[in-house]
Amino acid sequence: MNTETPSLYGAYAGTFKIGAAVSTRTIRREGDFIAKHYNSLTAENQMKFEEIHPEEGRYDFAAADEIAEFVGKHGMALRGHTLVWHNQTPDWVFEEADGSPASREKVLARLRDHAAEVMTRYKGRISAWDVVNEAIEDKSDAYLRETKWLSTVGEDYLEQAFRIAHEIDPGAQLFYNDYNETDPVKRDKIHRLVRSLLEAGAPVHGIGMQGHWNLYGPSIEEIREAIELYASLGVRLHVTELDLSAFRFDDQRKDLLEPTQEMQDLLTERYEAIFRLFREYRSAIDSVTFWGVADSGTWLDGFPVRGRLNWPLPFDRQLQPKPAFWSILDQARV
Repeated sequence: MNTETPSLYGAYAGTFKIGAAVSTRTIRREGDFIAKHYNSLTAENQMKFEEIHPEEGRYDFAAADEIAEFVGKHGMALRGHTLVWHNQTPDWVFEEADGSPASREKVLARLRDHAAEVMTRYKGRISAWDVVNEAIEDKSDAYLRETKWLSTVGEDYLEQAFRIAHEIDPGAQLFYNDYNETDPVKRDKIHRLVRSLLEAGAPVHGIGMQGHWNLYGPSIEEIREAIELYASLGVRLHVTELDLSAFRFDDQRKDLLEPTQEMQDLLTERYEAIFRLFREYRSAIDSVTFWGVADSGTWLDGFPVRGRLNWPLPFDRQLQPKPAFWSILDQARV
């Protein structure tokens, strides 16, 4: 690690937290680097339902505890991710012993038991929770995503989840988190959802804008419009899963072993413009989290094109700062 490289989170002290998604593997392998550049961590997978609670009555907190202990040792913030999601939730949550659908009451009881066990364990250490993740349907002609949470509990499962979470940990900030959050159609549905939850009296404190974007879009104006619409609800905003894919979503190439110079230049320009925008709205944005600490551990390697490399973060595979890192740092000094 280059000890002369300034701290990324240090540059943004007093503006917003700078976070990263991690695993036990990354904190063991890159702990010093992580502690230097990030002051907020999110477990990429190891706090999700199936990881912590794979079977009814059996919890496994070993990995989550290791991440929480690392956070505590370094005085960081810890974001909880996630309580309610259609992925990585085991089937037993929604089923009777014979495989038939469980009742609404049983599913809600299981959610309450899970939330009580997990949130109580980390009360005072997790400052913000992604309570519900990705509940909005991407297709323009539908509103809520068809999930087992929806089919077993009903449309108020989101409201119930927020009420349960607040009851268990009244001190935690509770977020609704989603992707494609700048797309005008989905953006308006997210706004509609959170507004309806607030009108019902549900304790929703913020919106998580995932920020899985790319070198070509969304435009800065689309991001701005989303920030302004969400902030108009009076909730806090966290950018929760930021990365900039080198490829458009429909680009199927997989022959590149290194980013092209054009990709490097676009990454630098995009991060500069995005962080300029984030600083402009620092009164609404409390935290910006990258989905990975460096290119050495990005989920975009192999997604959505199997076998393809990607380079979406400000640090390269050797944990060295890219020109994009320096453009982000420059915006902290404006």
